[in-house]
Amino acid sequence: MYRGNAVGVVVPAYNEARFVGGVVDTLPAFVDRAYVVDDRSTDGTWEEIRRHAARANERAAEPVVAAADGGASLDGRVVPIRHPVNRGRGAAVKTGYERALADGMDIVVVMDGDGQMDPDIMPAIIDPVVDGDADYAVGDRLAARDTRRGMPPWRLFGNLLLSGLTRIASGYWHIRDPQNGYTAISAEALSELDFDRLYDQYGFLNDLLVNLNVAEKRVATVPMRARYGDEESGIRYSTFVPGLSFLLLRDFLWRLRVRYLDGGVHPVAVLYALGVVSVLAGALRLVGGVASKDRPGRQSLTGLLVGLGSLGGAMVLDSRENERLRVAAEPSASFERSASNGAQPSSRVDGADETDERTEKGPDGREIVGS
Repeated sequence: MYRGNAVGVVVPAYNEARFVGGVVDTLPAFVDRAYVVDDRSTDGTWEEIRRHAARANERAAEPVVAAADGGASLDGRVVPIRHPVNRGRGAAVKTGYERALADGMDIVVVMDGDGQMDPDIMPAIIDPVVDGDADYAVGDRLAARDTRRGMPPWRLFGNLLLSGLTRIASGYWHIRDPQNGYTAISAEALSELDFDRLYDQYGFLNDLLVNLNVAEKRVATVPMRARYGDEESGIRYSTFVPGLSFLLLRDFLWRLRVRYLDGGVHPVAVLYALGVVSVLAGALRLVGGVASKDRPGRQSLTGLLVGLGSLGGAMVLDSRENERLRVAAEPSASFERSASNGAQPSSRVDGADETDERTEKGPDGREIVGS
C-alpha cells in the first residue's frame, strides 16, 4: 500500500532476459502486486520472469498457484503472465492493466522490463495521482538540460520530434516526453478507457494520451533523469515513421471530431480546417508558378500566410481549451536524492522505450502460468 492506495505495477517485457529479473527484484516494498507480461519473447525472458517471480513470492510467503481455468490465483505478489503469441508492447500493457483492474488496484504503474526506470523515484510518479491532482502521470526526461544528459543524441532528437507531433494530436501541449513509458494512472481513469480501441504496437503511449484527452483526464509530467548507456536505436524507420505518423493523424482527426464538432462547431476545428485548406491551396499555386517559371503570385503567398496564421491560432486556442487538464508535478524528495546521486546508465543496446518491432500477430488471448 502507498498512502492508503493499493499499487499495481505492470512490467511489459520482450527479449529482456538480461534485465527483467532485476526489475522484479528491485520493486519497492509498497507495491502490492506486479504483473510481469512476457510478450512471447524468443530468448530466456519467460524463464527469468518465472524464476524471479517464484523467489519474490517465496520471500513474501505467497506462492503462485495455477487456477483450474488456466489462469493464475491472486495470491502472489508477482504474477507472471505470458502471451501465447507476440502481440506488441501496447497489448502487453493492456493485459497488465486488465489484471490490475480485476484485482482492485487503486493506482497502476508501468515500468518497462529493460531496467532503465529507477524504482526509487516511483513515489514521484505516483504522487500526483494519489494526491488527486492528476488522473495520469508520466515521467519527463526532457524537463531540463540536466535531466537530458543521459539520453543519446539521436534518441533525444526523436523524442523532441515525437513530442511536437503528439502535442498537436493529443491536445496536451505541456507534454515534452510522450515516449517515456514510466507512468501511473488511477483505476478510475483506467476503467473509463476503451481497451479495444487502444493501439497494440509501438505508439501505444501516444495513442493513450489522445484517448485520455477525449475523456478529459488531467495529465501530470514528473521530472526524472534519463538512464541510458552506449546504445544504438533498433527502430526500422521505413515502417516506424509512416506508421506512427498515420496513427497520430487518425487520432488527431478523431479528437477534433469528438471534442470540437460533436457538440457543435468550435472555433478550433474551424481554424484548423481553414489553415489546412489555405496552406494546401497556397502551396499548389506556388508550385504551379515555379513549374511554369512564373514569379510566385501574391495570392499564393497570401494563402500560405493565412493558412499558417489559422493553424497557429488553432493551436493557441486548443492549448487554452486544455489548460485545465495540465498538471506540472514537482519531483519528490526521493527523486531529488536519486538526481543528486546521479543515475547509473544501463548497458542495454537497442531502440527507444517501446521500439521493439512486433511482427507476429495472433488472436486476442493470453496464457497465465503459475510457478
